[in-house]
Amino acid sequence: MRETIHIYHTNDIHSHLENWPTIHQFLLERHNSHGPSDSYLTLDIGDHIDRSNVFTEGTLGKGNVQLLNDARYDYVTIGNNEGITLSHDDLDTLYSSANFEVIVSNFTDLNGNIPSWVLPYKIHVTPTGIRIGIVAATADFGLYYEQLGWRIQQPIDRLKEVCKEIEKEVDVLICLSHLGISQDEIMTEKIPEIDLILGSHTHHYFEEGKMVGNTLQAAAGKYGAYVGQVTMDYDHDSKRIVSKKARLHAIHTLSKPEDAELQLEKWEVLGNEELSETVLHNDGILHKEWFGHSDMSHFFGKALLTFTKADCAMFPAGIFLTDLPKGPITASDLHRCLPHPINPCVITLTGAELLEIVELSKNEKWPHLEVKGLGFRGKYLGAMLFEQLVEDEQGDIYIGGEVLMLEKEYTLVTLDMFTFGYFFPSFKFATKEYFMPELIRDVVKWYGNRLLNQA
Repeated sequence: MRETIHIYHTNDIHSHLENWPTIHQFLLERHNSHGPSDSYLTLDIGDHIDRSNVFTEGTLGKGNVQLLNDARYDYVTIGNNEGITLSHDDLDTLYSSANFEVIVSNFTDLNGNIPSWVLPYKIHVTPTGIRIGIVAATADFGLYYEQLGWRIQQPIDRLKEVCKEIEKEVDVLICLSHLGISQDEIMTEKIPEIDLILGSHTHHYFEEGKMVGNTLQAAAGKYGAYVGQVTMDYDHDSKRIVSKKARLHAIHTLSKPEDAELQLEKWEVLGNEELSETVLHNDGILHKEWFGHSDMSHFFGKALLTFTKADCAMFPAGIFLTDLPKGPITASDLHRCLPHPINPCVITLTGAELLEIVELSKNEKWPHLEVKGLGFRGKYLGAMLFEQLVEDEQGDIYIGGEVLMLEKEYTLVTLDMFTFGYFFPSFKFATKEYFMPELIRDVVKWYGNRLLNQA
């Protein structure tokens, strides 16, 4: 006897909920089309949440969990947006109301214990008795996780270990991979017994999947533009998969619910209501300016320096999306201005290294560069600004009013988005201290209240 297993999958939604009503409707229609004896699963491969969305911010991701519940997901794994943009306690309670199970094979606390809300693997048994082994791994942002009280094990090695542990107990082996396409390629070589890799993290997609050896790779891009579907034909007599195929359902080709806009409005209203409390008070309006210094940038620079006690600060003016008005500022106002899930980071550099960073920051292409990812949720990078670091007309650099010494060590506070090496390659290897779980908007709130208390 042959049977078809249906698997529906999403990844990297990043709280782009404009597509969610259509995704929800499509998935429920598919669920209703399957009979009670059919084998089907609905899976999310991480980064469903993104704190740049007001609904996600207001509910700290629990609203997203409810959306997954409502769409009847079976299993999910976590991406870096679930894993490192929430505090330890907020992640620890994120899935407390989930009707699905969370699988992460390479995730523990600092003592090596698997949290109660995590499964290292799952053996899902279909109505007809097919044993589907599900493993999962999330990307190794080790320093970030450790700052938050978690530990990430080396993904491929850990997956290999778990697969070996369960391989004799399963008929089909699936990996939910929030590792990225290059790691998935390595996985197909090192763990060829995996039948299906559902990929994510690098926002790639395969219109009809990709076969590497005996492993099918499938991925559905980003922001809910697609829902992926994999069908696997399983032969019960020979106890093996005899065919497997992948396809994508483009959301723009699917029927949109009539109340889609009402749903989006409801989520936005709910998020803003949750963020309606006053979090600081401005004595005067703080104007933004993307291509130069402003009242906003000086306020922000001083906030970073006071919070971290660094010698100087560097950040792009494009992070400010709105002005901050005079008077009471709500959490919603602050979120609109600084929606980025970005943390401060202090980097230790010699004067010579800092001088090199100043020169790199003068790249004329950067201010108008449209940045996607790295935690940045604005449009243009904007001018690269410094606080407590000044260059005079002769080209001499002063730190806190004193001339820069090439051999002296300095601390520079910047945004963690710059430590991945894309803009400043030397930052990848420098001594760094990440400040977590505070996002940059939390630093602004802290500094504003500090000034108020000192007044």
